[in-house]
Amino acid sequence: MTNSPHFLKPTSVQSVMLRVLLALVPGIAAYVWFFGAAILVQLALASVTALLAEALMLQLRGKPVMLFVTDGSALVAAWLVALTFPPIVPWWLTISGVLIAIVVAKHLYGGLGQNPFNPAMVAFCTMIVAYPQLMSQWPHAEFHDFSIQLNAIFGSLYGLDRHLDAIIMATPLDALRTVLRDPEQNATIAGILGSHATFGNIGGRGWEWVAAGYLLGGLWLIQQRIITWHIPTAFIVALTLVATAFNIFSPDRFVGASFHLFTGGAMLGAFFIATDPVSGATTPSGKLIFAAGAALLTWIIRTFGAYPDGMAFAILLMNLLVPLIDMKTQPKVFGHKRKNTP
Repeated sequence: MTNSPHFLKPTSVQSVMLRVLLALVPGIAAYVWFFGAAILVQLALASVTALLAEALMLQLRGKPVMLFVTDGSALVAAWLVALTFPPIVPWWLTISGVLIAIVVAKHLYGGLGQNPFNPAMVAFCTMIVAYPQLMSQWPHAEFHDFSIQLNAIFGSLYGLDRHLDAIIMATPLDALRTVLRDPEQNATIAGILGSHATFGNIGGRGWEWVAAGYLLGGLWLIQQRIITWHIPTAFIVALTLVATAFNIFSPDRFVGASFHLFTGGAMLGAFFIATDPVSGATTPSGKLIFAAGAALLTWIIRTFGAYPDGMAFAILLMNLLVPLIDMKTQPKVFGHKRKNTP
């Protein structure tokens, strides 16, 4: 809050984090329905790793272990790592990502409330740069053979040659980008979306329902006043405007707004990642600028970049600008004519 009077309801970090975890449940439920229970295994691995890493770092730093381990912040970071990683990546990749998020991106900067970068996005960007092939192995929608998924997580996909075609696919964003960049295909947006099994009615098959689950949970967080409307609204509106404008200009080259919103991590990013109160902008107008910039960068990377979903890179790039954004968007102090700028 930036203006008085301030009326605060009794709350705690633990209460806030618990409600964030609950808000993720609709999206996770859709995830399990369309892509199988492997994501639950990854969530469990990430949660245990995060709690152990959090306890160890708190012990080394001389902080009260139980007080901070039970606040839920480590679990939120762990769940976001697991939900942005493919559900069938090897177990060690998930553990490594969580360790990077908790140990490097969080505690090496001072712990809760001190990290300038979103921990989950630091983990995602590190892993996709280091292991691009493993981070591109996604299961087909409605593929529910849990034993094969477990073998992929704890065994080796390379030993599952006869099942590879059944279990591995490119994401809808990656499939669309690959086909459009192949001159021999001579494909159009309408032709691709109408014929490829990867795509659903308005987005990626299965992904549109996962995104709807995140949307539902995110709206509940706004209703609970855990987050404000500024960042989700600005992100969705900016992504809609830029995608629609280019789609109208060249419908054969640029996909429309609904596909961008309901495929990949757009809804997860808009409501659960960009709204991180520590690494994101804090002033009302700053939140609008931060989110709009993240949306624009996401669209640019998705459309022209080397990575299919630019959400993580966009968030980290905007994290770099947060100090400047907050400094330039400070509201006027009551009784003063000028803004309260340092």
